[in-house]
Amino acid sequence: MSRLGTLGARLYRGEVGYDFVGKRKIWYGISILITITAIVGLAVRGLNMGIEFSGGAVFTTPNTKVSSTDVRQAAEDASGGHTVVVQELGRGGLRIQISELGTKEALPVQEQLAKELGVKTDKIDTQLVGPSWGEQIASKAWQGLAIFMVLVVIYLAIAFEWRMALAALVALIHDLTITVGVYALVGFEVTPGTVIGLLTILGYSLYDTVVVFDGLKEASKDITKQTRFTYSEIANRSLNSTLVRSINTTVVALLPVGALLFIGGGLLGAGMLNDISLALFVGLAAGAYSSIFIATPLVADLKERDPRMKSLAKRVKAKRAAAAKAEPADSASEEDDAPALEDAAAAPAGVVGQRRQPASRNRGRGRPSGKRR
Repeated sequence: MSRLGTLGARLYRGEVGYDFVGKRKIWYGISILITITAIVGLAVRGLNMGIEFSGGAVFTTPNTKVSSTDVRQAAEDASGGHTVVVQELGRGGLRIQISELGTKEALPVQEQLAKELGVKTDKIDTQLVGPSWGEQIASKAWQGLAIFMVLVVIYLAIAFEWRMALAALVALIHDLTITVGVYALVGFEVTPGTVIGLLTILGYSLYDTVVVFDGLKEASKDITKQTRFTYSEIANRSLNSTLVRSINTTVVALLPVGALLFIGGGLLGAGMLNDISLALFVGLAAGAYSSIFIATPLVADLKERDPRMKSLAKRVKAKRAAAAKAEPADSASEEDDAPALEDAAAAPAGVVGQRRQPASRNRGRGRPSGKRR
């Protein structure tokens, strides 16, 4: 068995473990810091919305040897300084996006691009996207996200309890905020593919959280009938038992997404993959982090406020205090018995357990000689 498999088996049996729940304040602090950074990046830089949301024009050129830098400069000059995004297509053509470009402004840009490329104007395909259509797409995206959140809360409240539903909701918002903040900091374009990626990572984050919660529900069944562990300790043991599974699932999910982002979008230049692959990569990593470091510790925090869990914690503490007091007495009893054990060990065979008489009692008493006087 591999080392990771051995570690997973020991974690599952509770032989080893890490106190994730006990150190939850550290994880809360890290998450708050990351979230604040994401919000600041979103407020300062904002999101680079694609033309599907902001409106604009898309020009697709035939196969050309003109560099994308020259084409970008020509498009910026013709559009009057609008934001231009140029992507290289696999067949040698170019895809040129210009945000917030109206119908009247599109024709001069098309003519300028045809002149720069040395082709006829009708060889450049032009697609216009109105801002009203982009607003409808954005509105539907928000509606879909809200419906998803509501269904998640209802399902978890029925399958588990409201505390777990609340913790899962906080974890989902945490993942969304981090992913959107990374988009703002990196400057990648937000497209409908990005929205699909966000919904996908929410589903994955929910799956990982439900796996952990299911183990916690099973481990905490009839928890008030014992006095060995508190709820937080049970939650930590349950989290450790599913830790290796969560890590393996996350790594396996990140490998193909990383290939899309770094190889497809980076090395091969398929920029159209960046919008969905970045959302998936950041969201999967954030989802694995939140299910371990946020969702379960938050459930333990909320559960420990329950009067039954408070009573259980008091009983566990009292039992451990009584056991601690009993240990010195047991140790003293063992020390009192130590000389007798030493004597027994030194005595010849057949007289084990014979007591050594005090010297004062044997003084003046000699051994009978066997002679009569």
